[in-house]
Amino acid sequence: MTSEKERLIPNGKCWCGCDQDANIGKFFAQGHDKVAEAALMAVEYEASVPRLLAEHGFGPGNSVREAAVARGGWERCTYGCGYVGAPASVRNHIRKYHDQ
Repeated sequence: MTSEKERLIPNGKCWCGCDQDANIGKFFAQGHDKVAEAALMAVEYEASVPRLLAEHGFGPGNSVREAAVARGGWERCTYGCGYVGAPASVRNHIRKYHDQ
C-alpha cells in the first residue's frame, strides 16, 4: 500500500535556502535545484552516489533502474536494446537510435 505524500507548493522563495525569490510556480531560483541537490548529497550521503544508493538498498544486487521501471514511472525501450528512462527520454532515445 502506498501512502499519499503531502503536495508541495512553491512559496515564492528558493528552496535551496539562499533566501532569493523564485519565479511564480517554481521552487528554486534558476540553477539552484542543483545546488540544493549537491548540498543534500553532501549532508546526507558524503557527496557520494554509491553511498546514496546503498543507503536506500540499491546496488549491484538490487537495481535502482529496475525499481524505477517497476514503480517510478520509467519505461524500457521497445526495441529491446536495454535502454531505460523517463518516457520522454525513451522517446528521444528511440528517435535518435532506432528511427533512422
